[in-house]
Amino acid sequence: MTQTGIRPGTAQQQPATPSGTTDPRRSLLLLMAVATGLSCAGNYVAQPLLDLISRDLHLGSVLAGLVVTASQAGYALGLMLLIPLGDVLDRRRLTVLLFSATALFLTVSALAPSGPVLLAGTVLAALTSVGAQVVVAHAAALASADTRGRVVAVVMSGVLLGGLLARTAAGGLSELGGWRTAYWVLAVLMAVAAVVLHRKLPQLAVTAELRYPALLRSTLALLREEPVLRRRALLGALSLASYSVQLTALTFLLSGSPYHWSAPAIGLFGLVGAVGVVTMTFAARLGDRGHAQKVTGGGAALLVTGWLLLLAGQSSLFWLAIGVVVLNVGQQAVLNSSQTVLYALRPEARSRINSAFMTSFFLGGALGSALASVVWAAAGWTGVSTLGAALAAGALAVWTWERTR
Repeated sequence: MTQTGIRPGTAQQQPATPSGTTDPRRSLLLLMAVATGLSCAGNYVAQPLLDLISRDLHLGSVLAGLVVTASQAGYALGLMLLIPLGDVLDRRRLTVLLFSATALFLTVSALAPSGPVLLAGTVLAALTSVGAQVVVAHAAALASADTRGRVVAVVMSGVLLGGLLARTAAGGLSELGGWRTAYWVLAVLMAVAAVVLHRKLPQLAVTAELRYPALLRSTLALLREEPVLRRRALLGALSLASYSVQLTALTFLLSGSPYHWSAPAIGLFGLVGAVGVVTMTFAARLGDRGHAQKVTGGGAALLVTGWLLLLAGQSSLFWLAIGVVVLNVGQQAVLNSSQTVLYALRPEARSRINSAFMTSFFLGGALGSALASVVWAAAGWTGVSTLGAALAAGALAVWTWERTR
């Protein structure tokens, strides 16, 4: 036992992959991408099922809506409280533990006899679902410096696709056996993923030695000590806030005049955003070649452009679809290039840096969603488009400020 009270993993450890050595095999990257997608899917599985859950458990609309809020709150807590552990514990063991715990808590939700039990299972499953971010940091550590952006992009594509596909899959599974079926299937898949990751995920040496309270303090200290982290955290928060405005308000637009779409049709339209995931690897390759700053600026500019197109989409499905694609491409470019920049700062503190950045990132997303609902009620799609463009312009301004520094 070390003097810090934390015993780093020792068996089969390897040093982090230095520049110029062999990167993770494609099969391993695919496994990590699928695993992160499954882990994040649990945070979205309830969204298309709220009506079914409400009727089965006799919940009011407010309590049913809290299931989504509980998922967001649990994930934010996990980002703050669990992700930093990746710097002091063997990430493979931490990943397996978190994936196993998520499978357990999804089972609790599947068996839930009442709303409070479902809320408890949802919060705990979301809390441990940050195992996906532990896998992302592990992928960055396994990669060489000149391919790290591409490797992270491949694994992060699983995170993003998991969120996009979970809604559609949950709706389909509910038709087969009710709303609980989606939870059961995901719980089983998470348990299988935990076993496979235990067998296939490489171990890496742990260098940091900190007790847990000091670990959390050091995460906050990194924000104080690293101006690049502060700027990227603000840039990321503004970019996801802008993107989340679209995610929230798009449902309002498509369900009303002139579209009058059904909920399943709106869910399928959301898959248009998957195009942004496809472009992540291209943006990552540019970042690996030393153009991360340009990729970020281009991504922020695309966010602004996307909102101009979305404004025209109020009465044109064509421009609405194009705007959604452009917004997704811009968002993924900003996210991936920011991670490329940040993972190069302090290799021994990657998990804490990821914790600080992703917490800010998702808090920005929550703010964007909340503002979108308020602005939609007051000013409709025009007001929402103005809000989204203003937030995107803020991200572009932060990038310009960073360039001058």
